[in-house]
Amino acid sequence: MSEDNDAVELDEDAETEAVDADVEEEADTTEESTADAGAEEASADAGTDEATAAADDVGAADAAIEGDEAEEDASPFDDDVMPDDDVDLLIPVEDYLSAGVHIGTQQKTKDMERFIHRVRDDGLYVLDVSETDGRIRTAADFLANYDPEQILVTSSRQYGRFPAEKFADAVGARARTGRFIPGTLTNPDYAGYIEPDVVVVTDPIGDAQAVKEAITVGIPVIAMCDSNNQLSNVDLVIPTNNKGRRALSVVYWLLANETLDRRGADTVFALEDFEDEL
Repeated sequence: MSEDNDAVELDEDAETEAVDADVEEEADTTEESTADAGAEEASADAGTDEATAAADDVGAADAAIEGDEAEEDASPFDDDVMPDDDVDLLIPVEDYLSAGVHIGTQQKTKDMERFIHRVRDDGLYVLDVSETDGRIRTAADFLANYDPEQILVTSSRQYGRFPAEKFADAVGARARTGRFIPGTLTNPDYAGYIEPDVVVVTDPIGDAQAVKEAITVGIPVIAMCDSNNQLSNVDLVIPTNNKGRRALSVVYWLLANETLDRRGADTVFALEDFEDEL
């Protein structure tokens, strides 16, 4: 079982790195295009006679237009990520997009269809950001009804471990990251046995053991689900890219602050607190 879980995690981490690398590469392309346009404008200003300067200005203007068009083509920030652009979100939509929260996988399940807005030309499914935002609020409402220490958050996925632990620290919950030891919720004889009232998992696939034990003992499961997840054992879904480092940081950060807000706490955390420097 451990070898199978490790294999799943390696495959999923490889997919994560590919998606993150794609976004970062496109972002780098955008920055280079902007720098090139600036260099051309500077070159135009260096002309020595009026005729040459005018010609250079025209050339620079044309290059700038072409650069802007290239930026749009290369931009990793999809404009079409939810059906209603006027939805009041917890953070600007650009912040969700820059973190890649909306980027799903190239597979979708029937369970997740209602949370998918569209499919991109490259085959990646785009999650509805307004659904993500709304489900974070709903999950916070739900978690605020529990004693903090009775909330358990788990993450076997590498990129989810730091923000999951930070979430636990922020709201006073307990965290079990890395491999979830069988019997944690079901074996009273195990030294690490605990009896939480609700479980938050980073990925129902990677955290399958935690989900299985939560169902066995009859406690609700809140899960961050990507386009390829099954929801048969999930009670409350937060649709999101659950493989990207930045996406998980943003979702856990928002969930922590919203949960604290529902409790009437004055503490507000910054996104940087949930981002692993590694």
